[in-house]
Amino acid sequence: MTSEEPAGYLGEAEQTLQKAKIKIGDRIQIQTAQNTFEGIVIPRAEIGADDKHIIIKLDTGYNIGIHIDNIQQLTRLKKGRKVKPDLPSVTRKTKKGLPLISILSTGGTIASRVDYHTGAVNPALTADDLYTVVPELGELANIQAEVLFSVFSEDLLPSHWTTIAKQTAKHLEESAGVIIAHGTDTMGYTAAALSFALQNLPGPVILTGSQRSSDRPSSDAALNLTGAAIAASQGPFAEVVIAMHRSPDDTSIALHRGTQVRKCHTSRRDAFLTINTDLFGEVKNGQVQILAEDSTYHHRNPKRKLQLLPKFDPKVALVKTTPGMTGDRIDSLIDRGYHGIVVEGTGLGHAPKALLKAIERATSETIPVVMTSQCIWGRVQMRVYRTGVELVQRGVIPAEDMIAETAYVKLMWVLAQTRDLKEVQKQMLHNIAGEITECSKRSQYEEMRDQ
Repeated sequence: MTSEEPAGYLGEAEQTLQKAKIKIGDRIQIQTAQNTFEGIVIPRAEIGADDKHIIIKLDTGYNIGIHIDNIQQLTRLKKGRKVKPDLPSVTRKTKKGLPLISILSTGGTIASRVDYHTGAVNPALTADDLYTVVPELGELANIQAEVLFSVFSEDLLPSHWTTIAKQTAKHLEESAGVIIAHGTDTMGYTAAALSFALQNLPGPVILTGSQRSSDRPSSDAALNLTGAAIAASQGPFAEVVIAMHRSPDDTSIALHRGTQVRKCHTSRRDAFLTINTDLFGEVKNGQVQILAEDSTYHHRNPKRKLQLLPKFDPKVALVKTTPGMTGDRIDSLIDRGYHGIVVEGTGLGHAPKALLKAIERATSETIPVVMTSQCIWGRVQMRVYRTGVELVQRGVIPAEDMIAETAYVKLMWVLAQTRDLKEVQKQMLHNIAGEITECSKRSQYEEMRDQ
């Protein structure tokens, strides 16, 4: 991007800037009836941008949007320069004695170079960029970086999971661990997918991201990435985990097992929680502490031969039951050729009686139907009430204490391995990657309840 481009500005706002011969990066003064503002014109986010505001970065570092109807006078004080990162380029040679780790980017903004003069955010695409953005990485490990794609996390497809799994396996041939920079909204789905696709891991696979972009003072990007790097290079485990803030402050980074984690808040830095079991581990004071029992996880072993099973069947649906729901939704999935259905039922694993006929049709046509619960904590127990018993009699597979997102991803993975209904049921009830626990724990529920 150059200073000649009015990036993100539309309609009247763009016309106002053009009339005053003002471009991105110019230093300007805006006078309103109440105040005078001075700062740098910065690009607008094109998504959701209106045509009524001009955005400038004040000398304090904060951004402000001023409605064009309130502008009495608009003056360019200084011509801008090309928009590029202010940060100096850093080229770092390989440091002997440090492990090699790989960082794969899928499009998240966790590692970005920020031009604090203009407000532009540029992705960190190389190892040198990453060293520049987070200098601490250079003291933890030697980094090799690869951009797999640049996609909003909500637009990731099962085919993307396959690519991530294959490239992760490739990098693990020479790296002590792999970090995957990922958008937080669907990070849990990808973590579950990799947990099934990458078996018999030799070292850690860490997904991490940021709730707040790198240009915000409260950004969690650098600490999450540093924590992930410590876990990838030093962690004694060989599992797929998510590394994100454990609390709103910067005390520690939580390590959540990839099949037992859910994003539970839209914007908090500690948005992720482990569900139905204890937290796997944490990174605190530069050290990795494993909180899970020693016998419940795979230990790092560089000599272990990874088993890659990266295929997923995209013809699987996740259906949430609601009051008044009828069987039409299930029938439509059958008619459209879906291969599997995960139902997010109520309570212990219940669904309206209106769904029984459609569910029976699905199972009779060898389409597996898996039952999970809308409740965040606890497990499905379908032999307590009559409704649950009737569902089991019609072939519904109880998903134990798997969270709905994990069951959804697992069924996609299982169906890519086999379409035999008995084998599907066997695999769904078999604990492959820590997605099922023998006894669901309630400690986090009680902690949340008491807050």
